[in-house]
Amino acid sequence: QVQVVESGGGLVQAGGSLRLSCAASGGSFSRYAMGWFRQAPGKEREFVAAISWSGGTTYYADSGKGRFTVSRDNAKNTVYVQMNSLKPEDTAVYYCAARTAYSSGTYYREENEYRYWGQGTQVTVSS
Repeated sequence: QVQVVESGGGLVQAGGSLRLSCAASGGSFSRYAMGWFRQAPGKEREFVAAISWSGGTTYYADSGKGRFTVSRDNAKNTVYVQMNSLKPEDTAVYYCAARTAYSSGTYYREENEYRYWGQGTQVTVSS
């Protein structure tokens, strides 16, 4: 059974930074493509960032380009998203997702492409 657990959320002022972590256990993490999504109150869940199993390929939603950086440490079975210059509109529950990928450079952007999900971590950015 694969478990995905996010951590690192919290309350931060606008312009501040947070680093979210996502630990996956129970599977072959080094063969998982990983993704970050978020859901703001009253809105649908949306894609934030994705990373291939090798870590060599990343992809970002326009909302996070230049501010967010996704990375992974396969030795620790953990993926991160460093979020800088946070804005109040970044307030959301952030979810981590995982799936087996078929090549080292593949990433996925759609919710329905992921199999395993965490419970989410709340990020609140105050103005």
